[in-house]
Amino acid sequence: MTFSAIYPDVKIPEVDLWGLMFEKEREENFPLDKIIYRDAITSRSYSYSELHSAAIAFGQGLRSEWGWKKGDIMTLFTPNSIDMPVIMYGTFFAGGIVSTANPSYSVDELVFQLRDNGTKAIATFKSLLPTVTAAAEKLGISSKRIILIGDERDPTSRFKHFDQIARPESAPLDDRPREILDPDSDLAFIVYSSGTTGLPKGVMLSHRNIVANLLMVTSSVGKSYNWKNDKVIGILPFYHLYGLTCLLHQPLYRGIEMVAVERFDLEIFLRTIQNARITFAYVAPPVLVHLASNPMAHKFDLSSLRMVTSGAAPLTRELVETIHNRLNIRINQAYGLSETSPVTHAQPWDDWHASVGSVGKLMPNLTAKCLSPEGAEVPAGENGELCLKGPSIFRGYWKNEQGTAISFTTDGYYKTGDVGYHDKEENFYVTDRVKELIKYKGFQVAPAELEGLLISHPSVNDVAVIGIDQDHTEVPRAYIVVPNGIERSSTTADTIRTWMDAKVSPHKKLRGGIRFVDEIPKSAAGKILRRTLKDTAKQEQISSKSKL
Repeated sequence: MTFSAIYPDVKIPEVDLWGLMFEKEREENFPLDKIIYRDAITSRSYSYSELHSAAIAFGQGLRSEWGWKKGDIMTLFTPNSIDMPVIMYGTFFAGGIVSTANPSYSVDELVFQLRDNGTKAIATFKSLLPTVTAAAEKLGISSKRIILIGDERDPTSRFKHFDQIARPESAPLDDRPREILDPDSDLAFIVYSSGTTGLPKGVMLSHRNIVANLLMVTSSVGKSYNWKNDKVIGILPFYHLYGLTCLLHQPLYRGIEMVAVERFDLEIFLRTIQNARITFAYVAPPVLVHLASNPMAHKFDLSSLRMVTSGAAPLTRELVETIHNRLNIRINQAYGLSETSPVTHAQPWDDWHASVGSVGKLMPNLTAKCLSPEGAEVPAGENGELCLKGPSIFRGYWKNEQGTAISFTTDGYYKTGDVGYHDKEENFYVTDRVKELIKYKGFQVAPAELEGLLISHPSVNDVAVIGIDQDHTEVPRAYIVVPNGIERSSTTADTIRTWMDAKVSPHKKLRGGIRFVDEIPKSAAGKILRRTLKDTAKQEQISSKSKL
């Protein structure tokens, strides 16, 4: 059975992101001096007009200083910063593509992305220069193509700040108009999403994809908040598409002030809500666990919050009601993926308590169906893999035709890899995952990548990694077979875990621990039987609880 949105479709204009933000007649007539981005700690800010001017200056600088061409790629390797939109829209002005990277990447992880996307320049924080310069050196990228954003500058003047990338005074005035981009065929972003092979895949998102998602959200749940009455806090990572679309593009399009927090810190999060009178927040479930149990939440005035939207993992009714009863905070849920730009489902604000556990209703302009393992459509109420079609669905994986082909049905629906069902009220529920990805606080962790690293350790003969539930998220756990002569002890586990921690980003650490086993369960074809290990993990959890 094919599902359509309960909302009427919205017309998607034939414009790129620059055209939508700065050239198309604005639907919400907010003042040009309206503050859009503000730093939570320094209070440094950009108004709409200041952002517009700064982006033009940076885009002109890219063309005059580096000869920027259409299709050139700028990689952002940075924590949250209100300077990021200047780099993004300046790159769009010059016809370029933006690729965002996790600022906790190791040198080798960053090298993979930079090599894969063929970046022309990198924007980063001063504190991240050791990682960036090491990666650039491995790839032969000139240090002149590394620029800084944020408040810190390089005292050696080896690395320019982005506001120094400008037309030289001796050069003629660059009065060329901005590069006009085709919203359908020209890419806005390449963001990286881990695959079950262990190698990250570049998700290609066109300008039309992002424009469509902005308008789809605005015309549905977005009607519940506006520039006159609301402020949103920016704690989600901006390099992730959830934060990128909802916290950078949406506020700019709608004139809503976003107060940015560089990295999540509970006290800063709570103090910012109190002092800035934040009314709206996008979060991941672990933040809600803090609100449900941490005594610090009672030390701040959170009464300005009108709604908190949670994504990345389903919530239990118990958690939602605990927070509401404790702090009088309303929580609705949403769903999406990088490949969908990202939001595809969200609970209406006035329906937040009626369908707890659901990720909400389908966004306008989308159609959906749930398929059985054999590829047949299943009726409402029955589990199947969620498949989606519409203008916000990505263009495919960068330099990966095979990965793209297997991700779509023959009739053009994107296969999300998530299993669930719709109820009679058109609410969608996620019940399982087809893909083997571990989703830790919104991050995707590929078991095969961790297994590939672990098998190279001298104390590991065989290994399998699964995700286990812990504190309302998934964490990686390794099941390991050790060679003869190696003791299966806590000391051995600690040695392996410490070695592993030094090789991966924080979200890939073995937070679920290490378990030693006699053998890894595998099929006749040699495929790891992860479901067997998950059953083992559940039994371990039951046994440990019974001993308490």
